[in-house]
Amino acid sequence: MNRRIWCLSTALRSPRSERWLSTTPACLDAADPAWRTTPTTMTSSEAFTETLAANGVNNIFGIVGSAFMDALDIFPAAGIRFISVQHEQNAVHMADGFSRVTNQPGVCVAQNGPGITNFVTGVAAAYWAHSPVVVVTPETGSLTNGLGGFQETNQLPIFSDITKYQAHVTSPKRMAEFTNRCFHYAMLERGPVQLNIPRDMFYGDLNTTIPSPLNIERSAGGPTAIAEATELLMSAKNPVIVSGGGVVMAEGVAEVVALAESLKAPVCSTYLHNDSFPCYHPLWMGPLGYQGSKAAMNTISKADVVLALGTRLGPFGALPQYGFDYWPKSAKIIQVDMNARKLGLTKNIDVGILGDARLTAQALTSSVSAGQPACLGNAEERFGQMKAEKEKWEAELDSLSVTPEANTEMEPRHALRELEKAMPENAMVSTDIGNICSVSNSYLRFKNPKSFFAAMSFGNCGYAFPAAMGAKVGAPDRPSIAYVGDGAWGMSLNEMMTCVRENIPTIAVVFNNGQWGAEKKNQVDFYSDRFVGTNIVNPSFAEVSRVMGAEGIKVSKPSEVGPALKSLIASGKPGVLEIMVSKTLADPFRRDALSKPVRHLQKYQTFV
Repeated sequence: MNRRIWCLSTALRSPRSERWLSTTPACLDAADPAWRTTPTTMTSSEAFTETLAANGVNNIFGIVGSAFMDALDIFPAAGIRFISVQHEQNAVHMADGFSRVTNQPGVCVAQNGPGITNFVTGVAAAYWAHSPVVVVTPETGSLTNGLGGFQETNQLPIFSDITKYQAHVTSPKRMAEFTNRCFHYAMLERGPVQLNIPRDMFYGDLNTTIPSPLNIERSAGGPTAIAEATELLMSAKNPVIVSGGGVVMAEGVAEVVALAESLKAPVCSTYLHNDSFPCYHPLWMGPLGYQGSKAAMNTISKADVVLALGTRLGPFGALPQYGFDYWPKSAKIIQVDMNARKLGLTKNIDVGILGDARLTAQALTSSVSAGQPACLGNAEERFGQMKAEKEKWEAELDSLSVTPEANTEMEPRHALRELEKAMPENAMVSTDIGNICSVSNSYLRFKNPKSFFAAMSFGNCGYAFPAAMGAKVGAPDRPSIAYVGDGAWGMSLNEMMTCVRENIPTIAVVFNNGQWGAEKKNQVDFYSDRFVGTNIVNPSFAEVSRVMGAEGIKVSKPSEVGPALKSLIASGKPGVLEIMVSKTLADPFRRDALSKPVRHLQKYQTFV
């Protein structure tokens, strides 16, 4: 039987408002083995593997290594599939994508030393995406640690600033305890955790139980904060809701829809969380942030109360866009987040609610529905303004998303529009960082949550494809598509071999324009078109994909984009859709990040 821990704030609890946070699928409870409650003799490798199984693990991403081979040997008997990848960084990204679509921890493992140091970028990306990834890091043996042996490095300091918790197994007898705690903290604190295991700790007998995973009840927040937020919402004339990634993590999109409908309030999605509110809903305004929706930005700029649900209000997601500093300066701000340290961190707020986004939305819906919010008096007028803003933005997008007849190369925005039209309703999309991939924020709309997996604020290249692979493993019945620039594709194209070998039918859409576009734009704006390191020469990526045993289609006309995407999805195989596009560049991410160069030495006087 699973243990339960009750949160202190239970004043708002009702049978339909409880939400349990669990790392174990409910179906496991029906067949718990004897060692859940009865001490049983087993090896530490068995204790490790059984704790994985108790926490619902059925897939682990990594590269084989002798340090954990004793446990690896029994994974199949425990029902755990080991997915062998081409590079350890990508194993973390796959675990990240898997966790984001399943809302369960993803797991990765590698050989001690160089295999573990290859994890670093992936773990940092998961940290800033708030993805619950259990990073298993076998280490050099405890009796030779510090002697400078083969593949030895001190692994705990490397991850200390990019994990929520670090466990170091000090005895085989504590293997199950530490392993279980890592899963618990990964979900409780929403982020990667490190399980560091000296390789000799996989050996030895012990008499133990396997700890039952914890179920923890979440809270809607303190009653005083809920009352203060309700008062602001009741008096607001023009409230706007901002729906963040925490809404998706809390599985609370339906509750946010209900709250928005009770206030007739428009809803904007936070940057790169375009799946946090359904795009078909009349109150949907689109995403904020870089290359986001002008309709959303114009709407929130007029708000008198902003309810920010499940978001840390990251600074990058509220920067001025299109020459418009849209964040409302005089609006009252209500911020809801499960991490107390994020409340009021980046924006001055009037009410901070330490609560689960779904339960808070539910509680606020109940409280505002009990009265007559002032904003209902002008709901028809506001709705007309929302509709007009969206129509204006869509018309502008249409005008931008064309390739002039005189052009011999397809414009990137035209390609993105054609992809949008052809995208299946249940598709999952992951985007890399870069110029074209970031512009896709204007075009990616989703009806369902757990559909959009971007590199988030860590912003590393090479994220999208392995994350899409992990998502496909977690949701095999849904199409999984990665948007990747031609520069970044060089960092992850090797994983197409993994897709073929492991039968993971993920599609990479690669925009080929022969440049590192985001950085080239900086050279255009600040360095007088002096292109150093940004022009690249590529092979045919579609052809490379076919050589690897996958599918590959190369297109150069807008009319070819949609049919090619549909063909690759219908094939049921992994593949590359290579889209040849022009070198047109969008605005830089931020104009305050660089300044015009100043040169003092004579030999550099012309470099201004």
